[in-house]
Amino acid sequence: MKCQRFLSIPIFAVLLLMGFICYITVFIFIDDWVGLQSSAGSLNVLIFTVLASLWLFSFSSCVLIDPGYTPASYIPDVEDSGVSDEEPKKNVIQSRRCDKCSTYKPPRAHHCRVCRKCVLRMDHHCLWVNNCVGYWNYKAFFTLVLYATIGSLYSTTIIITWALQKDWEFSGSGSLKVFYVTCAVTMAALTLTLGTLLGCHVYLIIRNMTTIEYYEAIRTEWLARKSGQSYRHPYNQSVYKNITSYYEAIRTEWLARKSGQSYRHPYNQSVYKNITSEPKFKCFCRHEFATQEALDEHVDSSNPCKAYRDKGQGPIQKKGGFGSREEV
Repeated sequence: MKCQRFLSIPIFAVLLLMGFICYITVFIFIDDWVGLQSSAGSLNVLIFTVLASLWLFSFSSCVLIDPGYTPASYIPDVEDSGVSDEEPKKNVIQSRRCDKCSTYKPPRAHHCRVCRKCVLRMDHHCLWVNNCVGYWNYKAFFTLVLYATIGSLYSTTIIITWALQKDWEFSGSGSLKVFYVTCAVTMAALTLTLGTLLGCHVYLIIRNMTTIEYYEAIRTEWLARKSGQSYRHPYNQSVYKNITSYYEAIRTEWLARKSGQSYRHPYNQSVYKNITSEPKFKCFCRHEFATQEALDEHVDSSNPCKAYRDKGQGPIQKKGGFGSREEV
């Protein structure tokens, strides 16, 4: 069952850390600063409690929501790929097949070694939520990082503010000073870590990339520069479209369910194209592939395509460099 995912030592550690932060922030620092009975104390407690509640809800959602596994019944649609002969079609289908779980993978899906399944739009497997971060729970993961960053920043601000205002000559013992300094340093380090993680995922969202695709793009860009060519991430459209492309699909599903209509899962090829703006890649011999990885593998293994690439010829170069996107 999904609730069994909470039976994990990292999850216990996260919940224990969150409980410790809530306790010291509310019952030690806010109480010592302005008092829990005052209006200022009640307001600070209310704000921090709301942030902690949103964090806990996002954390639970990220743990319980499946990331979106590719079903065994999925078969890639190559009827509209424009390839006439049967052998290239077989190559396209075979390039989308996972060797580990023996299922076909939609574009941007990857196999998780921990979950032992292929995950749609897989970002990474997160140890702290005991779950993969993929198509359906990435929104919960992002809001989790967002609320955790804001909450830790709020707690850090309260600790540092009260530490600077406190009269240590009359009320501060040596052990109390050590406690304040330790808490301030710990919360500042946690805020910096979470803020860095939040900034990384904001960057990925505005580039329409996942963590896996980011590291793949680094390698592909290095290979393209080495051969004197350019590379552009095929799913990067514009900042606005990149941000709305994913969340619009979630909104579409919610509206469909609210109106009692059926909603087709994005592993279906036609729906997945509309959600992710799936590009098609053409090689030098004009065979079409759905992913950059399939194209690179074909070019490396095909003598005509490899020769064309080495000479800097072929339709890919004419469209803007090695690995560029050609919409079909």
